[in-house]
Amino acid sequence: MRTSEDIYSETFLRTIDIHELLPQQEPFVMVSRLTHFDQKRTMTETDIRHDLLFVDNQELSAFGLIENIAQTCAARIGFVNKYILKKGIQIGVIGAISQSDIQLLPTVGQTITTTVDVEEEVFGMILANATIRQGSRTLMTSKIKIAIKNEEVS
Repeated sequence: MRTSEDIYSETFLRTIDIHELLPQQEPFVMVSRLTHFDQKRTMTETDIRHDLLFVDNQELSAFGLIENIAQTCAARIGFVNKYILKKGIQIGVIGAISQSDIQLLPTVGQTITTTVDVEEEVFGMILANATIRQGSRTLMTSKIKIAIKNEEVS
């Protein structure tokens, strides 16, 4: 039987099929793995593949980066629902993207790490800061506001 500490370990998080946490399904999945979760921070990794929806000319577009941030938020919500609250997936809707700064687009073959730090979570709204990195390089920073619908996806 898993202890509560076990479900927060990177080893366990990496074994979770990301599709179990997201309302999105292929070909619209823009994250590969959940690698970190705590009350304030969630991290994912994404392998940039040529068949990703927002890849054009071997680069993941700005739209793909924004969707990657949103899906990192969705993975957080899915993890909380499945492993902590023991309920189904909920859909989140992007309320706002602000203070976005894109330095560089990732290319096919690279793996990016997305970090979402929750600033505030109240009444089904999440306000967070996001950073996407490839290795030690920061590719994008942004703020995101997500509204979570009350109903669960079946």
